[in-house]
Amino acid sequence: MDNWIKVASINDCPLGSGINTLVNDQQVAIFHYGEDEWYAVQNLCPHEKQMVMSRGICGDQDGEPKVSCPLHKNNFSLKTGCHLGEGQDWKLKTYELKISENQVFLKT
Repeated sequence: MDNWIKVASINDCPLGSGINTLVNDQQVAIFHYGEDEWYAVQNLCPHEKQMVMSRGICGDQDGEPKVSCPLHKNNFSLKTGCHLGEGQDWKLKTYELKISENQVFLKT
């Protein structure tokens, strides 16, 4: 059975930015990437083990929505969580989101 929990209002996260929320004792970074594009990944940077991904810079790499870690600018796909650089196999956990009645819900 799918379990969806409300994690934010769409007004909490302006276009092109991220916010941090706590879900079942896990910090999750939520990003409003495009007009109707929302993504969620773990807030923990896999390189430095700091809770900073929600403060990363959104952009794209060859058309792939990405977030750059604010500490060392490592790029991660917002769709898959995969590291977009060479030489590292880091990966962010991703979460499924849906928008309903101006609210952001995360699948647990």
